[in-house]
Amino acid sequence: MKGFYQVTETIKNQLLADVNVNTVTSGDITRIDLSKQTMFPLSHIIVNNVGNEDNILRFSLSVLAMDVVDFSKEETVDIFRGNNNEQDIFQLDGAPNLEPFYDRFENEMAGWALTFDVLIPNDIEIC
Repeated sequence: MKGFYQVTETIKNQLLADVNVNTVTSGDITRIDLSKQTMFPLSHIIVNNVGNEDNILRFSLSVLAMDVVDFSKEETVDIFRGNNNEQDIFQLDGAPNLEPFYDRFENEMAGWALTFDVLIPNDIEIC
């Protein structure tokens, strides 16, 4: 489906243009290589579903932005913030509606999940 590739490639290219993203993946989240060989910070694109509305395709997408939690060896003095960088993983500008996550995967990861819809013209014609 041409629209699928247009949407995912456009989002991938925009993410890679950000200095806070080193790797972009897509598809099944459980297949991401979360070992120390992955270049973090990482963004992952998930196509949740695609709806056909008249001549429009509605893509429901989630983008996960994550990084490895870095635990400091220094003594914890701030019990709210702790001794890691969990709250500093990504800084956001604007007022998006996001869901934070921590330790969602097998490694110590933290980040944000953003779900949104993208509408594109449906250029598929049925004969």
